[in-house]
Amino acid sequence: MSIWEMLAVLAAGIAAGGINTIVGSGTLITFPVLLATGLPPITANVSNALGLVPGSISGAIGYRRELKGQTARVLRLGTVALLGGLVGAILLLALPSAAFDAIVPVLIGIALVLVLFQPRIAAAVRRRREAKGTEAHPDGGIALLVGLFLASIYGGYFGAAQGVLYISLMGLLLTDSLQRINAVKNILGAVVNGVAAVFFLFVADFDWTAVLLIAVGSTIGGQIGAKVGRRLPPTVLRGVIIAVGIVAILQLTLK
Repeated sequence: MSIWEMLAVLAAGIAAGGINTIVGSGTLITFPVLLATGLPPITANVSNALGLVPGSISGAIGYRRELKGQTARVLRLGTVALLGGLVGAILLLALPSAAFDAIVPVLIGIALVLVLFQPRIAAAVRRRREAKGTEAHPDGGIALLVGLFLASIYGGYFGAAQGVLYISLMGLLLTDSLQRINAVKNILGAVVNGVAAVFFLFVADFDWTAVLLIAVGSTIGGQIGAKVGRRLPPTVLRGVIIAVGIVAILQLTLK
């Protein structure tokens, strides 16, 4: 890489780390930049996954206050995310990218609808439970586990707008604040990126320069994103999620 390409990758890493911590979808910034430097798609994807791991951890640390009291939930959901991420990483090396091209924009679109109407849907579900005298599962039940497993498969495969999928699922099935859900999302993203990264270290080609630049950038961005994201009111955070999701859909469908 030239010095200017290295600076571009570093800047993309900072932006991706910040966006991943607040919403997700940082891959939509780093992946095209890596391709522009001349890296092959698979090498760029693998290098990106490796580089974003420190950023995910940085963002999770930045949200540590919102994680208090969620240890059991994180362990339960994190185990599912780990398994899904490993499956996705394996699929990345076994399937052509076209296998996910058609379905991903649809998934993100559905997720955005759920995020937009989540307060109304959650209120309706709560009223129905009260009428029946039942209580919500504290960790979302089997429906959330299955949904997160599938979302994590996608995350291990590519990961663009993975955070939007996580937030929509947890926002619908967990009775908790959006900020606490976002904190769990950051942990799940770190788990998926981490397991995919370990897998790729042994079986895939990657570019160490790209990995290190994105790692440094995303670590810085993760701290910036945590400071910004934790201050956003729920309505504003929801708006940011929807805006980023729309951009993701446009980029994935128009590429």
